[in-house]
Order: sequence, then C-alpha cells, then structure tokens
Amino acid sequence: MTYHIQENVSLKPFNTFGVDAKANQFIKVEDENILKELHSAGLFERQFFVLGGGSNVLFTRDYEGLILQIATKGITHFIEGNYIYVTAKGGEVWNEFVWHCVERGFAGVENMALIPGTVGASPVQNIGAYGTELMDIFYSCQAFDTLTGEFTTFQNADCQFTYRDSIFKSQYKGQYIITSVTYKLAVNHRINTSYGAIESELKQRHINTPTIKDIAEVVSHIRVEKLPDPSTIGNAGSFFKNPIISEGQFQQLQQAFPDIVFYPMADQRVKLAAGWLIEQCGWKGKVDGNVAVWKNQALVLTNPGQANGSEIYSTSSKIVNDIQQKFGIELEREVNIL
Repeated sequence: MTYHIQENVSLKPFNTFGVDAKANQFIKVEDENILKELHSAGLFERQFFVLGGGSNVLFTRDYEGLILQIATKGITHFIEGNYIYVTAKGGEVWNEFVWHCVERGFAGVENMALIPGTVGASPVQNIGAYGTELMDIFYSCQAFDTLTGEFTTFQNADCQFTYRDSIFKSQYKGQYIITSVTYKLAVNHRINTSYGAIESELKQRHINTPTIKDIAEVVSHIRVEKLPDPSTIGNAGSFFKNPIISEGQFQQLQQAFPDIVFYPMADQRVKLAAGWLIEQCGWKGKVDGNVAVWKNQALVLTNPGQANGSEIYSTSSKIVNDIQQKFGIELEREVNIL
C-alpha cells in the first residue's frame, strides 16, 4: 500500500475561509495512480470529498468521511497548427498555471489571473473572469471514475458547460476526480480588454498596446483591490453566482430599478451583478456577528477570525432572503456547502 491515510485532521489549513472543522480521514494525493489503489480498497464506497485549493468550499461541520486533497503537479505543452495545447495536472495552483502560460507567451488565460483554486477544479466550476470563460479554452480533461476505478477523457462538448456550471456539478457530481486538464490556446490570440476596469487601469498606467503580461498584471491588481487576501482574512472569493434571468423579467426590474447593473447575453437572457443587488440591500461592509461582508465587494463573505461555517452560512441565508424580498430573485451560492 503506497498511500497514507491520516485520522482526525484539522481542515483549517486546507480551506481559505479558515474554518476549523475536522476530517475523520484525510489523504494527500500526489500521484494519480493512488486513486486506483483507493478504489480497490473500497474507500470510494464510503463518503468522500475531493479538495483542491479549498477556495470554493464552506465546512459547516466536521466531515465524517474521507477528504482527498489533490496535489499532483506538472505542466506540458505542444503546438499544432494555430493552437497551443497546454496540459496541467489537477493539483497545480491555477494562478501559477496562468503565469506559466503568460511567461511563455501562451495567450488566452491572462484575464483569469489570481482566480483562487486549482487546475482540477477549473472545469468543475467553469471558472471565468473579466470577459474570459474557461469553456472557451477548454479542450479536454482526464478524470478518474470513482465508480468503475478507471480513467476516462472528457472533451469540451461532453462537459455541458454553462455559466459557472458543468456536468461535474450536476449529473456526475461527486463521481469523477479530475486529474489533468488540457487547454487549447490560439497562437494568434486577440487581447481582451472589454471589461471597463481593465481599460481604465491600462489608461492609468499609460499602456496603449498591452501585452498578455500587462493584462495579467492589471487583472491581478484589480482583484487585489477588490478582494481580501485569504491568508489574512478568511474568504472564498465570490460567494454567490451572478443571477441570469429572462429578458422579460429584466425589463420589469429595470423599470423599478433604473440603475440596475446588467450584462446582456447572447441567448436573449440577462446576467445581473449579484454584488450590486447585495449592495442595494445594505449588506456591503456590514458585520453580522462573527461574519463580515467585504467593504470593497459585496459578493464576498469574510471570516475576520472567529466565525464558524454555520455562522457564515447563516449570514448567506439572510442575504439570499433579502434579495428575494427586494428583487424577487433567488441568489445561488457558488461555494460548495458541506
């Protein structure tokens, strides 16, 4: 047996909220082939949860099953025609992967700099930021099927990507462990400065023809300005998804709230800024017991030090209720609740 299972492990160092919950069993997976051994031992027949960087999870209680932390490393690439195919192991830190690409001139991920988490979580969540979506650069992933004990490959179409969602969060939730991801990046990539915050920051820096490094640095700066550093203030980044509603519902809302912040979508639906909705309900910068809503971004719930997971969840429920009452919209949590 080549793996070591620890018992009764504190999860505080393994979640960015800094919540002190315990795992009944814990294993750090540094070689994906260990997954086959764990399957043979019957460990996937019990309760388990796959943890990457711990940046998209809220532990509301101790975890009675097995926590697997995916910590596999390695990045390779090859160029074919007009595309660069970059493959990264699931345990690679996402931001380090972004900079690996930027430093080599591989364009397409620079707008997603400083998103917390790991490569393995990127297709599960279908991450995105500042005008770039993972589903637009995702080529394939290798995943371990915890039911059959076999590795399989998912192509882009297999993943059924939608906004902050994929088949791994719905039909196959908890079944597959993503062990590596391949991204398809265009050699002749067009730099995306479509989000106003990027353009204004570039102007302040007197950059007229930005490189991908400029974009990555600007996006990182914007995120640092807006979001608290998890190493000093516990948080999981954006706690809620931006809601998507029909054109008809949007028109009614816009009549009642002319200043509502929105983004038109290609399918004649409208995406609303959840942060704006939360702010209108008076939550931005508000302290609720041991929990606080971040002063610079109402989407972010923080643990200044003493909050437990159930308190953070309770605050999120109050916000959900307030948005429902004021706007008639059901906010959806982006964070995994355990």
